Amino acid sequence: MAANSLSAVSLFSGAGGMDVGFQAAGFRVEIANDIDPDACETYRRNHGSRIVEGDLREHWGELKHFEGVDILFGGPPCQGFSVAGKMDPQDARSELLGSFFDAVEALRPRAFVCENVKALAVLQKWEGVREGIIARIAKDYLVSMVVLDASDFGVPQRRERVFIIGMRKAGNSLTDGQFQRIVEELLKSQYCDAPTVKSVVTKLGRAGSIANPRECKARITFARAPVLRKSPYAGMLFNGAGRPLKSDGFASTLPASMGGNKTPIVDEAEIFEGAPSFVEAYHKRLLEGKDPRIGQAPKRLRRLTIDECLVFQTFPSNYCLAGRSSSIFRQIGNAVPCNLAQAVGNVVRKLLAESDLSLLYTDVSRFDRAA
Repeated sequence: MAANSLSAVSLFSGAGGMDVGFQAAGFRVEIANDIDPDACETYRRNHGSRIVEGDLREHWGELKHFEGVDILFGGPPCQGFSVAGKMDPQDARSELLGSFFDAVEALRPRAFVCENVKALAVLQKWEGVREGIIARIAKDYLVSMVVLDASDFGVPQRRERVFIIGMRKAGNSLTDGQFQRIVEELLKSQYCDAPTVKSVVTKLGRAGSIANPRECKARITFARAPVLRKSPYAGMLFNGAGRPLKSDGFASTLPASMGGNKTPIVDEAEIFEGAPSFVEAYHKRLLEGKDPRIGQAPKRLRRLTIDECLVFQTFPSNYCLAGRSSSIFRQIGNAVPCNLAQAVGNVVRKLLAESDLSLLYTDVSRFDRAA
């Protein structure tokens, strides 16, 4: 870590995806916290012993030592807000979003970044939650809320998440709208191309090979009552919620529930041998009104491996995970993609380096006028 790195506190750290990204952006994590034992062990194996294991609300004393830290970041559990869950405002995990902002108020960092599911930012159902967050910190912080697609930042995965980014006002006279504009423009400067599914899988090799040994053993069988959509890669052609992935596209969002039949599917014959897509041919057959097939799908179709999922989340190739296979898949699916976190970290570092944010806004406004 560079000598001029900025200090950070990491909350709801999980396996450490955000930490990898923010460290690459020049931040030094002083202390981290998570409640999951396997995730904490994963964190220790890759980042050392600075993680405090247990309920965040029971460790305020230790965290308070880092009051005034440069940045506080984290991704509170999102199941209570996610369209993939029950969207229950009474879900106990929803309260942890409030705990994150309790920490903001307690530690008074120069900046904060809170990551969560897209639904929190866009659904009217959660408008009161959004307004409540901003209201409690508006006195001290400029706040920007942006929805980002990880594939815009070098991540081979269509994964949309909201980032709530705050900067202490500290004499800055900008409005939240002006701050939002600065953040959006700085994020655009971080855009970069992402590899395709085929590129990721080809580089690692076939499932079970030396570089790709940790296979998912969940079977793939034909759905008895297929659900058809316009795209072969939507609907449900096979058992479970693990959808097939388009080889020349990006992966869909990797869920924390992977490890069984919710693990996405790839076609090895298409990827390694150049064979026509089995999924597209089968989808066409069904659209023509032919009966669905029964039984197990051909062996050319198989589910993503642990090592592939790590790449789709842009973890370092030597990242070491702890726990059983199901726990490892969960940790990967819950993580913030490292490259996405680094892009956000790069933006926040630039914001922190500017003593007068109005200068950045002047640059943005000049760009607008030129356009």
